[in-house]
Amino acid sequence: MTDLNSAVEINFDDSIEESEVVDLYAANAWSSAKKPNELVAALQNSHSLVTARIAGKLVGIANAISDGHLVVYYPHLLVHPENHGQGIGSRIMAAMRGRYGSFHQQMLTADVDSLGFYEKIGFERAGKTIPMWVYGGDDH
Repeated sequence: MTDLNSAVEINFDDSIEESEVVDLYAANAWSSAKKPNELVAALQNSHSLVTARIAGKLVGIANAISDGHLVVYYPHLLVHPENHGQGIGSRIMAAMRGRYGSFHQQMLTADVDSLGFYEKIGFERAGKTIPMWVYGGDDH
């Protein structure tokens, strides 16, 4: 039996294909899957992009937008539903936090269902702030 941790490849320098990205986003019911050109361009133009693969299959992805010095925002973290609970999201975020851990501010917007996950890896509610947005999707 293969150890899952050794089977999962976490990479900052991976190339991505539109079809595999759209499949992952659609499997998680993210509306950005309906805009494949924009989604792939956004991911490829991020400050950092991390992929997780098992036997070459894309099973997780995350990106970071940053000024490169002080502030980083993590807009996307997705793990294929078939792979939830296997530590892949934690490993992806550990890679991101390894890169941005010294930054003054690390931010994200968490769905209510994922609050426990983010709290477990060190995030906390942002004081008395309230997230605000102009949003073009239909999945939140």
